[in-house]
Amino acid sequence: MSFYPQQQTVDGDSHDLHLRTDVLVVGGSIAGCWAALAARRAGAGVILAEKGYVGTAGVVAAATAGGAHTVPGKTEHNDKVVNGRRAVAGGVDDPVLARRVYDETYRISLRLQEMGFEPNPGRPGASPFGGEPRLTSFNGPYSLHFLRTALLKAGVRILDHSPALELLAADGVVTGAAGVNRQSEQSWAVRAGAVILATGGNAFRSGAMGTNGVTGDGHLFGAEAGARLVGMEFSGHYGIAPAGSQTTKGFWYGSATFYDGAGRELPVNGWGAVPDVARAVMETGGAWATINRGGPDMQRFARRTVNLFQFFDRAGIDPFKDRFPLTLLYEGHVRGVGGLVVDDTASTGVPGLYAAGDVTDRTHMTGAQMSGAGPAVSWCLASGEWAGAAASAFAAGPGRALRRHEAVGLGGLGLRAPSGSACPTNALHDLRAAVQAEILPIEKNVFRSLDGIDASTGRLDGLWERHRGTLLGGGVREVVLARETAALLAGARWLYRAARQRTETRGLHRLRDHPASDAAQRDRIVLAGVDGIRLAREPLRAQAGQAAA
Repeated sequence: MSFYPQQQTVDGDSHDLHLRTDVLVVGGSIAGCWAALAARRAGAGVILAEKGYVGTAGVVAAATAGGAHTVPGKTEHNDKVVNGRRAVAGGVDDPVLARRVYDETYRISLRLQEMGFEPNPGRPGASPFGGEPRLTSFNGPYSLHFLRTALLKAGVRILDHSPALELLAADGVVTGAAGVNRQSEQSWAVRAGAVILATGGNAFRSGAMGTNGVTGDGHLFGAEAGARLVGMEFSGHYGIAPAGSQTTKGFWYGSATFYDGAGRELPVNGWGAVPDVARAVMETGGAWATINRGGPDMQRFARRTVNLFQFFDRAGIDPFKDRFPLTLLYEGHVRGVGGLVVDDTASTGVPGLYAAGDVTDRTHMTGAQMSGAGPAVSWCLASGEWAGAAASAFAAGPGRALRRHEAVGLGGLGLRAPSGSACPTNALHDLRAAVQAEILPIEKNVFRSLDGIDASTGRLDGLWERHRGTLLGGGVREVVLARETAALLAGARWLYRAARQRTETRGLHRLRDHPASDAAQRDRIVLAGVDGIRLAREPLRAQAGQAAA
């Protein structure tokens, strides 16, 4: 039996802690923190619930990332920012919307400066490779601590170590969420006038740096509420890392020479190296690199990337002279682009539910290619700004009365089970490993095949059917694990459903059976549903300003 309430109706006795607020934000990395601050500036009372600790949670907290932005009057610079990835976007990006994001990021950068934020602590305004100063460079530990301090100063209540497990709804409107606190081992429920999901993407617990907490929870929560997903097939991104390291930062790719397992040089560099490195691993048993193409400026900048160079120093490797072995770590929808469909106000289309950051679709920014670095951070900030403003307005209007209506929990697989018997921890780990076995191997997901997709889909559907009525955690740790595992299983099914529909190669979806792009498939594959999955193909939106769906 699970300690988590099995009845769906949420009342005063169903959870240990009951709270009410105007806006609830689920997720506490950059997007969630900025959404909470934006909602607070709009006058809303805000609670932020985070699976980990706000200040160390999320991918950026483990690294450093910089947001791109336009600069008023700098036409040449602005064109480079907006069009920087158009050549590899596969024709499914939206430069008009991207420009709106980058313009918004500039305004946010000014606000951050007013708040005292330093984009490069100790080197204000510096840009390592020249050009316009980057005003939104996020040094992980510094920037997340800065945002936590700003949240507390603004009066946002933070629930640390409090993973959400489900959304709550009343009369078809999302009116809160419920979850558990890892430290007190109690359940909580927050009734709110609106909810913002900012839970990040899904790397399927691959071990890539900073990704263990991003398990697709928000995708599952949103789908259970009726939200749709898009771009899930553009998920075949793996980060190149030195073997033995979790660090997948890719700034050095363009300054490296890559080799296959036989020592032959690979004629690639930059982000395009990933499939060639994968092919070398599969065909020659390994891949190697030396960062020998960069000049002194690049080397000085690289040395400041502590999380990478600590590994090299400990291993006794001089990466600028020595060849070092490589591994590929899956990054999925963290650096891929698929996620929840949102409109220009960050609404999911489900009343009362908004979303920001990596949990959402980002094809408008970089098309079918990876969204990491500048575009991803810019989207986190801009979408957080829009979500905070729109959620506050909804909470002050339609959501105000509904947060006092009787609510029901929307959580399904992993949270409630007719059997009533909790799964042993080892059974939960076995199920998670079975899902990972269909997603993480490079031979399955760097280069896909129709037969491989069908085989994986069959196995994943079998797991779903086998566990749909029995997956249940007993204690706090097991309930969280069960729910995360449910999100991984659901995410894998969406990924391969979308991949099967796109019978072409485009960006991060590489299909052996159809190695070329098909102009007739320059569209969007939209999914809905958790148990029974529905698919639709929709044209790209014609112009900015209309809903992205």
